Amino acid sequence: MARAWPALLGVALGVSLLLPATPAAAHNSLTGSDPRDGARVAEAPSRIELRFLAKPDPGTTKITVTGPDNVAALGGTPSFSGSLVSVPFKPGRAGLYIVGYQLASSDGHPVSGEVRFTLTTGTPAEPPSSPPTGAGTGPTAGAPAAPSPAAPSPAGPVGSASAVPGPVGGSPSADAVPAAGERDDPAGRGWLWALGGLVLLAALVAGLLLRRRSTRG
Repeated sequence: MARAWPALLGVALGVSLLLPATPAAAHNSLTGSDPRDGARVAEAPSRIELRFLAKPDPGTTKITVTGPDNVAALGGTPSFSGSLVSVPFKPGRAGLYIVGYQLASSDGHPVSGEVRFTLTTGTPAEPPSSPPTGAGTGPTAGAPAAPSPAAPSPAGPVGSASAVPGPVGGSPSADAVPAAGERDDPAGRGWLWALGGLVLLAALVAGLLLRRRSTRG
């Protein structure tokens, strides 16, 4: 009987060690990843792999991938193969990338976590689109063409000081000539009246002289 006590104590100790492990084994957890957590990657992988302790349920498992400035970097729908989850990766610029996961354990307890890695060489930004060839070298399609120099008109521009006067009676310049003559006409008529008066006076004097002679004779 005394020899049976050590055997009973050993069995009780073994059972006590196994009982706490039973609930823990029901909780799923992440066992590894590629890239690993905290890694610095020079060449971006095409896929990110997550390995779990138990097979995750595709219907309740959610995977997110975000890059710098919280830009989504998930390149497609994750694929499941046993306890391995393969996530398509769409890399952006260099910086920190965070892979978040959320899944349910077999006992219904939710499990979540994240894997962080740094991409040291990112995808360069797209260069700005260059303007079409020949743009800016000629007039735009909607702009009117520059007017060509007009040939000088034979009559000259209207109202110009150097305009050549047209025919008499049809242009303003022809009207100016009679106006000048009209300004000079009163002086000409004065001379005519003076000359006529002198002629009349001479005729009267001659008539008087002839009359006197006739009366004396």
